[in-house]
Amino acid sequence: MRRKKLKRKNMSVVTWKDTLKFLPIAAVFTAALAFAALYLTINTAHIVSPENLVIFKEREMVTKNGTISGCNLFAGRWVYDDVSRPLYKEGKCKLMEEDFACEKYGRKNLKYQNWRWQPHQCDLPMFNGTALLEKLRNKKVVFVGDSLNRNQWRSFLCLTVPHLPPKIILKGNYLNFEVKDYNATISLYWSPYLVESNFDNTLNHGANDQRTIRLKSIEKHGRNWMNADILIFDTFAWWTIPNTTILWGSFNSSDAIYKQVQTSVRHYEIALNTWSEWLEFQVDRNKTKIFFMSASPFRLGLTTWGTSSSCYNATEPIFDETYWPNAVKRSLMEVAESTIEKLEERGVKVQYLNITQLSSYREDAHPSIYKQFWKSIEKPLDPNKYSDCMHWCLPGVPDTWNEILYAYIMEL
Repeated sequence: MRRKKLKRKNMSVVTWKDTLKFLPIAAVFTAALAFAALYLTINTAHIVSPENLVIFKEREMVTKNGTISGCNLFAGRWVYDDVSRPLYKEGKCKLMEEDFACEKYGRKNLKYQNWRWQPHQCDLPMFNGTALLEKLRNKKVVFVGDSLNRNQWRSFLCLTVPHLPPKIILKGNYLNFEVKDYNATISLYWSPYLVESNFDNTLNHGANDQRTIRLKSIEKHGRNWMNADILIFDTFAWWTIPNTTILWGSFNSSDAIYKQVQTSVRHYEIALNTWSEWLEFQVDRNKTKIFFMSASPFRLGLTTWGTSSSCYNATEPIFDETYWPNAVKRSLMEVAESTIEKLEERGVKVQYLNITQLSSYREDAHPSIYKQFWKSIEKPLDPNKYSDCMHWCLPGVPDTWNEILYAYIMEL
């Protein structure tokens, strides 16, 4: 079967329910029966629970001129490819970050670098950094979010300008990288909740400290995004922390009210509503193109990162296409998808990049203990305590996120 060339303009939101649309229906029902039988005897972190095992609905993806694009970039499989992968060498990227340099910090099995994402019905376009920079000439690109967005931002830099010296300038919440020959800026803006919190310091935000969030305050951050040509948002992982303090009023006000609560879907919804209202009234719809990354998957556990140590010594992807990690709450994803759909109804287009399912198969691609640890800790490292099964080694999975992002940007 000949694969279709990529053709996608203004595609509708591809939700988590769409990502398995190409699975044979009989196979899905068979899997449902098998998983239902196993559910009582196997740890649910390793299988899909009955309430999550659903037949995902099909959604036609219609281009601007009304034709069917026929390609879901987010449904596919991982193919081992040691010819075209990796897309860059870890040691050759001058913009690599120590947290993601797994080979440098002792990982011996490097197969995680050689897996290529293959959509079922088309091929991803080849990433061309020079062509991308031409597209970004005289433009400002800003990744807004948490350390997973930083993971993607570093990948984006390594793919686009790997050989340029690492002249990254810290200014407030910004990490700015300028490509002077193209008058382009590719920046990261640290804002893990998008709305204001006490964790908004780019360099000083202890993971175990008590979170305090102003759910309806975003102006402090938003004023820094207004002049961007392309915005890429993410916020998910920090909303999985069990307890949060909600603040009414400002951090410096004597009249402020603090209330500690269990973090809920409702809090996430309020924050995204605050974000969406800001976009509606503050962003230039004719200039700024907006993307939102879906949840980067991980399993809950007791490591330093709040993750399971399951990724330690994992060397192969998961090939069960119905696998779903226990930390990814579909209720949160539904809130994000609903918010974006409502925004589009109000005339603000946000392209939702649903990378959750495809990333969930890649437990082999996390750093685990193979990264730099900034504090003195006991050696040898105990994987059950120190495995980072949340972030991603580079080169690796975030490169695929950026290949998909690249496909959209090149169509702008």
